[in-house]
Amino acid sequence: MDYRFLKIARSLLAAGLLTAATVTGAIAQKAYDPGATDTEIKLGNIMPYSGPASAYSTMGKTFSAFFKMVNEQGGINGRKVNLISYDDGYSPPKTVEQTRKLVENDEVLLLFGILGTPGNSAIHKYMNAKKIPHLFLATGASKWADPQNYPWTMAFIPNYQNEARIYAQYILKNHPSAKIGILYQNDDFGKDYLAGLRDGLGAKASMIVSEAAFEVSAPTVDSQIVQLKSANVDVLLTIATPKFTAQSIKKVAEIGWKPVHIVANVSTSVNGVMKPAGFENAQGVLSATYQKDPTDAKWKNDPGMKEWSEFMDRYFPEGDKTDNFTVFGYTVGKTMVEVLKKCGDNLTRENVLKQATSLDIEVGPMLPGIRLKTSPTDYNLIEQLQMERFQNGGWELFGPLISAERS
Repeated sequence: MDYRFLKIARSLLAAGLLTAATVTGAIAQKAYDPGATDTEIKLGNIMPYSGPASAYSTMGKTFSAFFKMVNEQGGINGRKVNLISYDDGYSPPKTVEQTRKLVENDEVLLLFGILGTPGNSAIHKYMNAKKIPHLFLATGASKWADPQNYPWTMAFIPNYQNEARIYAQYILKNHPSAKIGILYQNDDFGKDYLAGLRDGLGAKASMIVSEAAFEVSAPTVDSQIVQLKSANVDVLLTIATPKFTAQSIKKVAEIGWKPVHIVANVSTSVNGVMKPAGFENAQGVLSATYQKDPTDAKWKNDPGMKEWSEFMDRYFPEGDKTDNFTVFGYTVGKTMVEVLKKCGDNLTRENVLKQATSLDIEVGPMLPGIRLKTSPTDYNLIEQLQMERFQNGGWELFGPLISAERS
């Protein structure tokens, strides 16, 4: 036997096995679920581009412009983002239909930024049963922070109950003898705020003297405003989407009523709410926020807002730079990119969830001092807000950052 030949053969075999192992190892480092390849990441979104909550559609348009920018800048880890966004008209049955289309036909990797408590509630169990990330929802219902039972779902905006507890703190401190009236949307969105306000008021919950519910199919909330005024309310809390919030502000002014008026954070858009209500009618309206307002001159030279402004000028020039929904869309987009970057070449749904539940980042448009933080047991991304007051044509911050306190 030619031992020299055998030695060479063994060396070649070893080298071949080493090469094969190296190639196999390289391939093993990449992992994909439906919606991800070497060249593409497919994301799904649903927005009310029509219907009673269509003012929020600006968020979806901002997402589209944002990912156009991301793709022009090289994508995410070399992969281009294919964003598919459908209209549900703020109708839960339509949300279900569009979700199934995104998951079963389009085969997206994940869904993110979907607007509304009713629609997200309708797909909550489906998304978790399918084990598909259902992330950064544009709703703050308390049910989204339930990792034990629904680990695949996470909201972006602050918990509605926590926001309402902050309003309760403000009322107790500044209007301790007030009679409180509440105008609220008759669904989980409205009821979450009610629960949070009662909890925040604690032993003083009897300060709530009148509650007026409305359906999203209603043409107006005029009769409810008249009802609340007749109850001698002097602090009014409006828990509604933009259309009805604008109506409430306008009707309050029309009937010559002057309560302390607090509106939900999700309905503070200058363009989508205050302008339709009439700037003269909106003077002094209160809310709480977690992001920098584009109408506030104090952020003119802020690096995060300058970055957003440059994005708007180049990629969304038709958008309204006074509309804080564009700031929200931009912020959510940046957060989604951060998660996908952290996934590297492991673009499985499980790894997307792992990265989304281990965040600790600052994003430029957020107020100073607020970090986006999550853990596998805490899905509340934002837990502090600051009070703000509408003056002239924009919002002005006042007071410190406030954390929600339970009674």
